[in-house]
Amino acid sequence: MTVLIKGGTVVNAEQSIRADVLCQDGIITAVGEGLDAPGGATVVDAGGQYVMPGGIDPHTHMQLPFMGTVTTEDFYTGTAAGLAGGTTMIIDFAIPNPQQNVMETYMQWREWAEKSVADYSFHVAITWWDETVHKDMETLVRDHGVNSFKHFMAYKGAIMADDEILVNSFSRALELGAIVTVHAENGELVFRLQKALYEKGITGPEGHPLSRPPEVEGEAANRAIRIAEVLRVPLYIVHNSCRQSLEAITRARNEGQRVFGEVLAGHLLVDDSVYRDKNFEVAAAHVMSPPFRSKENQEALWRGLQSGNLQTTATDHCCFCADQKAMGKDDFRLIPNGTAGIENRMEVLWHHGVGTGRLTMNEFVKVTSTNAAQIFNIYPRKGSVSVGADADIVVWDPAASKTISAKTHHQKVDYNIFEGMTVTGCASHTISRGRVVYADGKLDVERGAGRYVDRPPFAPYYDALTIQAKLAEPVPVAR
Repeated sequence: MTVLIKGGTVVNAEQSIRADVLCQDGIITAVGEGLDAPGGATVVDAGGQYVMPGGIDPHTHMQLPFMGTVTTEDFYTGTAAGLAGGTTMIIDFAIPNPQQNVMETYMQWREWAEKSVADYSFHVAITWWDETVHKDMETLVRDHGVNSFKHFMAYKGAIMADDEILVNSFSRALELGAIVTVHAENGELVFRLQKALYEKGITGPEGHPLSRPPEVEGEAANRAIRIAEVLRVPLYIVHNSCRQSLEAITRARNEGQRVFGEVLAGHLLVDDSVYRDKNFEVAAAHVMSPPFRSKENQEALWRGLQSGNLQTTATDHCCFCADQKAMGKDDFRLIPNGTAGIENRMEVLWHHGVGTGRLTMNEFVKVTSTNAAQIFNIYPRKGSVSVGADADIVVWDPAASKTISAKTHHQKVDYNIFEGMTVTGCASHTISRGRVVYADGKLDVERGAGRYVDRPPFAPYYDALTIQAKLAEPVPVAR
């Protein structure tokens, strides 16, 4: 299939230029002015619009078994909703239960994802430790294109990784040339606070943010950073929601440590007043971890994104409908944690970022696509409108306007955390692997068209072993 995008302004992370873009057989083959369309090509008129790399959402949970239920969004519906909003790739999570074989888990997720309509990859969570996990991490890096491992510092009694697991897994990741990621919340503190609140009679959704104050996130972020500092392994901290975790990241980066931070669109725009809504369904719909925070924290997160101390934006797309959230009607600890957002991430960030002057267009591309591609080692194949890159492109109409609503979104969930928000700036066309899959409000997707994306290690693992050995050598002392 051949697609020619004509008359637009190509916006990459580093520059913006007036140019046409030619896509053939799923690859960008030419970028320049005055390109001609070969016979039979699909021509997209991008006059007055911006032609940008398709969005990469580095944090989603499709078809996730969690807290006694399964998310309503599977890989087919979830990736389709992403395409409707300009997101052309996701990095999801394969999460073993305690003692569950890691390779078995990974292969199960690969099977579930075969229905994807857009490209995808996986972080693999390390939730327990023995020699089989040590071995499986190498197999994943060497044979399956996995270069990132996730660690939940929360969810005590389930998937929480204690310090011993963190040290073992972080050390192994360094040997393999992989990056480690963490969900930073002090699981022991959360457990104790939840118990204390419940015993005091606080059983509704308002107990959720009270049991997970910013301090428990800040402590865990700093602990993960310092463990990574000692072991000299790069670290990526997901869904930073508060000033305390941002300050820990900023301090580490100022000290020269290789630490990256992610922020969710929701945490930038939704505040903690939602948990005090008298309607249980509304309050419970917003229960996610870390919870939405005060407006003060939102402003800090925007500054972190503007300054470059937070590099990526994501959604933690994890859908549960009202009947599932009702599992915690009498006990907030049982409300499944998760909200949606993959369809609206780029729209709300454009409106509230570029539209307000907080972000330039090029910075928008960085935080929605390019930085994630670079951090997870798939750039310039992804995250760039350039010759040789995958033809994953969004044509962006800066004048288009819409009001976000669960009644009209493509996401398979009965609530939208941005409900009623009117945004200016939306995708008019989305091109996935060189095929127009979204145009003028209509999806045209093919089940299984998405492909798994290998992400190579940052250095061959045998080189990393040599590097680690050299780092362990004593430093000569001048006499």
